[in-house]
Amino acid sequence: MSVIQKIRDKYAVWIIVLICLAIVSFLLQDVFFGRSGMSQSNVVGKVNGEELTIADYQRRIEFTTDQMRQRMPGQTFDEEAQQYFREEAWNGFLRENIMAKQYEALGIVVTDAELVDAYSVNNPHPMVRQQFSNRETGAYDPSLLQQFNQAARQDPNMKAQILAFEQSIVEYQQNLKYYSLINKGIYYPKWLAKQQQEDAAKNANIGYVQVPYATIADSTIKPTDSELNKFIADNKAMFEVPEGRKIEYVSFDVIPTAADSAAAFAEIQKLKAEMDTTPDVTQFVKLNSEYNQYDGYVSRSAIQVPNKDSIIDLPKGASFGPYIDGNMLVYAKMLDRKNMADTVKIRQVLIFAQQGSDSIAKRQADSVEAVVRGGGDIAAIASAISQDPAAKENGGEVTLAPHTDVPAELAEVKTFAFEGATGAVKTVKLPIGYAVVKITEQKNIGPALKIAYLGKRVDASSASSNDMLTAANEFAAANTNRTAFDKTVQEKGLNKRIAENIQPMDFVLPGLGSSREIVSWAYSAGKNEVSRVFSLEDRFVIAVLTSIREKGTAPLDEVRPTVEAEVRKLKKAEQIIAKLGTPANLDAAAKATNQPVLTAEGVNFSSSYAPALNFEPRVIGAAFNKAWGTNKVSAPIQGQAGVFVIQVNNYTTADVPALDYAQQSQAFEGGIQQLIQQQLFQSVLKKNSSVKDNRAEFYRGN
Repeated sequence: MSVIQKIRDKYAVWIIVLICLAIVSFLLQDVFFGRSGMSQSNVVGKVNGEELTIADYQRRIEFTTDQMRQRMPGQTFDEEAQQYFREEAWNGFLRENIMAKQYEALGIVVTDAELVDAYSVNNPHPMVRQQFSNRETGAYDPSLLQQFNQAARQDPNMKAQILAFEQSIVEYQQNLKYYSLINKGIYYPKWLAKQQQEDAAKNANIGYVQVPYATIADSTIKPTDSELNKFIADNKAMFEVPEGRKIEYVSFDVIPTAADSAAAFAEIQKLKAEMDTTPDVTQFVKLNSEYNQYDGYVSRSAIQVPNKDSIIDLPKGASFGPYIDGNMLVYAKMLDRKNMADTVKIRQVLIFAQQGSDSIAKRQADSVEAVVRGGGDIAAIASAISQDPAAKENGGEVTLAPHTDVPAELAEVKTFAFEGATGAVKTVKLPIGYAVVKITEQKNIGPALKIAYLGKRVDASSASSNDMLTAANEFAAANTNRTAFDKTVQEKGLNKRIAENIQPMDFVLPGLGSSREIVSWAYSAGKNEVSRVFSLEDRFVIAVLTSIREKGTAPLDEVRPTVEAEVRKLKKAEQIIAKLGTPANLDAAAKATNQPVLTAEGVNFSSSYAPALNFEPRVIGAAFNKAWGTNKVSAPIQGQAGVFVIQVNNYTTADVPALDYAQQSQAFEGGIQQLIQQQLFQSVLKKNSSVKDNRAEFYRGN
């Protein structure tokens, strides 16, 4: 799973909180340091007249990045993740200012009395409860707040943190009041509930004639550009697009030559000879191998490497290789093998030691160990007193595999889990306290292997890179316009690729990786202009700008296939409707179009889908047209898959639950409230605000 997906899945709520804190921190910086009189040239964006300077924007990005580092320690954030943080920082600025206008217009404020009440002992604000809770009991502890306030009197930075925290409470409460006002305006009337109940209780059994659009060949329908452009003009909402660029490019990839491979082979042979004579293979591999490997035992079934079958049966001390794994030459050496479980379950009780109170924590851990050894239920104990946040839900249970990565401070816990026996109990000293651990299950005990992988990358030499650069420069010099570019690509059989929907603030392009320089060039070049040679990490790229799309309605060239399909369907419908005329009955419609009369049972007005019809909301709606009833055939109906003529044979009553207005009202209003929470800002407030984004001007690339 990518870093971005991890952030979205695991830290979505944290991101919102961090944005709020970032907003507050910038307000506080103005209080402590004042504004620096930034000139217009330093403004990266505006919303409703409020400016964002490049300095403030950079601080927002740094704040978000630092907070994510704290949430995901040890994680490396690549260019794609940094791009995500830049967008979060920008969106935080927009949200701050757009919502501030909403609060002001509606008179939404948070009084000093409300802020004081947030710290009340009996009913503290959720943010206060979370920030100042006792680590052992989880309960709000006002003494922790008092200690922090006392320290803040001597430390301006801590005072700033308190002010920022209180401002975040204000933001939280303003947002809560805003959406409470909106929610109060949502109402589900009883007449609507009754009508929907009646609709759901009525089915129609119909006969119909369908003339599929596929009965008319696409080749016979040739829409003109004027017809296509009229369709776009009549349906602008369908084709609303942001600003964008499209490029086509060729890439001269720097790949190792035979000489480069031979050099790598000679190097790994030399390293392998040294590895065979060293007394500490593990340390040697750590220092010399370029292969990303796990230093520990792995069950046979969990090993996933090329030539696995040859490697797992090696005797102790033997080697296999060199073999190819991606861009690596690798030797595998069997260091050790032993029997161990491939899965272990433990339960643990974590006891944190407060500063200067390690002996107290040790006595508590010893007491817990004694109770567990005496038959006490460690799951119940973990749920009651463990300071692991997840323990209350899972009773302190942890599942481990031999190759499971754990923090260094928990290595002894893992060692005990695999080397101890089922039912064994042990207290492990941790940097933050103690863990009382019990092994509850060891599954699939069998061979586990410890293998050292000595790897050497096969990299392209500087000579190989220079050869590719020369080839790229020759291509660029000989093809300075799009016509020549396309002709040479075709004549030489080069692989021309496409990157489209390029946004002004993109830093990463699919297939190219980090490529900000190309994006900046695309927004300064003219249409059909050919670029210079761009030097990326392992390739040289020459691009041609093939499309410039301004914000607004998409041009025909970009949406032609979609528009042609829709217009072609409309023109086919016109032909079919003209052929049908005004049929007296279904048999007449069938005869006029050479189509059979079909039936559909149980068509329900409350659904846009029927099994026999698929998704045909117009046809389903027509089945309940009172003007036609059961005596008249319908007029031709332009549907999704063809033109229909229908006649209702009869109506029947469906079994539906009795009306529970309170339950339906709660479900309806709750659904609307959730929809508003998700879409109001992006689809309404932001869209109706005056937003100017100049950020791309400040990120031109090298």
